[in-house]
Amino acid sequence: MDKVMRLASEKGVVIFSKSSCCLCYAVNILFQELRVHPIVHEIDQDPEGREMEKALSRLGCNAPVPAVFIDGKLVGSTNEVMSLHLSGSLIPLLKPYQALS
Repeated sequence: MDKVMRLASEKGVVIFSKSSCCLCYAVNILFQELRVHPIVHEIDQDPEGREMEKALSRLGCNAPVPAVFIDGKLVGSTNEVMSLHLSGSLIPLLKPYQALS
């Protein structure tokens, strides 16, 4: 749990992902289109990935990946991110992290 929280706080937008997950890919594409460049941690390529996945579940992620953190706070997985985006609430959260170009 400590590693997950430390990594989640290292940059404004952090995504815990798996390299083979299509929903993770979709969330990453959404952030790219919104001009946000998150830190992405591929937990399937981390030796502690299993423990990280369990920690994400304990934090309240319905699906362990993608797990999106903004400003060190858990936003959620694909459903929560897309719901925020469709309601217009995601962009204000991301505004400080959007690239200018």
